[in-house]
Amino acid sequence: MLRFLTAGESHGQTLVATLDGLPAGLNVRFEQVDFQLRRRQGGYGRGRRMAIESDRAECLSGVRHGRTTGAPVALLVRNRDWVNWQQTMFVEATMPVDATGIQKPAVTRPRPGHADLAGAIKYGHDDVRDVLERASARETAARVAVGSIARQLLARFGMEVLSHVTTIGDETLPSDRLVTVDEARALPEDAPLRCVDLVVQQRMIKAVDAAGAAGDTLGGAFEVIVTGVPTGLGSYVQWDRKLDGRLAQAVMSIHAIKAVGLGIGPEVAVRPGSRVHDEILNALPGTDGPVSRPTNRAGGLEGGVTTGQDLRVTGFMKPISTLMKPLRSVDLETLVEEPAAIERSDVCAVPAAAVVAEAMVALVLADAFLEKFGADSIDEIERHFAVSQEQVRERFSVPRQPT
Repeated sequence: MLRFLTAGESHGQTLVATLDGLPAGLNVRFEQVDFQLRRRQGGYGRGRRMAIESDRAECLSGVRHGRTTGAPVALLVRNRDWVNWQQTMFVEATMPVDATGIQKPAVTRPRPGHADLAGAIKYGHDDVRDVLERASARETAARVAVGSIARQLLARFGMEVLSHVTTIGDETLPSDRLVTVDEARALPEDAPLRCVDLVVQQRMIKAVDAAGAAGDTLGGAFEVIVTGVPTGLGSYVQWDRKLDGRLAQAVMSIHAIKAVGLGIGPEVAVRPGSRVHDEILNALPGTDGPVSRPTNRAGGLEGGVTTGQDLRVTGFMKPISTLMKPLRSVDLETLVEEPAAIERSDVCAVPAAAVVAEAMVALVLADAFLEKFGADSIDEIERHFAVSQEQVRERFSVPRQPT
């Protein structure tokens, strides 16, 4: 089992992640980890925090001489903003005499749409900061760090993880617009909203500007695409082994994601079966797959098992909860209606959420890959994988005679 845990607060000293279950012998390129962390910080509509942080992952264990040892990998991402928050976020019972920054007052006005109120009630906190610091999307930097290692494992076996933004507010790509792998791959890393249609992207930028000027926020949608996925990952035999369910839970766990779709997603509810299901044909000459599928409306999964087609997962993100013109709330101390608290925030973070979703999809897919082909070392996995692929090719090379 490939599993991970994260720790840390938005304005604490560091974020920490532990990734357990990696095989030994995987070459890890930490410049690629830092590259993914930079991608997470980009996108039009991000707040001032992104100008402060310049995330970099430090490896504390599990890698020696650039290769995994089979032990848990521990990564640390420091918060550069910690220097401004030591008087508010100190760990000790009393404030250290050398603590820097300023001491901020308690947060008592929860924000609608955030974990503030429910978290304060659940854990009995009077200061909502005890909730919001951990519930903050800053935690996703740790996920992206470990997800980058998972995607390096996938790349070793020919899989590539991509994403693009389809919707910001009311501006969206046409519902029948299928973005190809080449289009997603060709997106420049400095694309402001990572949309493949430049005209639509410009309208998205204007929508973000208008929301920011109004003190409001915008959500949207993105699609994660994984190419080179082998057939047979996941399972249909138990509910918790179905890969579509595992992927949906992983993407839904990202902050502000409220819905997840696979393939054509919600469209399956309104189309007839003849326009939903993907026909199965003989393999085309010169292709590697055992069969040919002229469409991929299922998004690369049937019955919780990968089909060998591109995996396509869509996430739908709500607008960020912190509004510069806050909604009504109740002060938890006085029980008087007051405007909700304001924390430094973004106007729109959909491109960043797409990068986080890439990481989560990579982690779940790597787990499913190791479930099927796993062993203690990369060399063993390569042998298992090669044998499995050859068996599939042989199975579909000639028709079987009836017994």
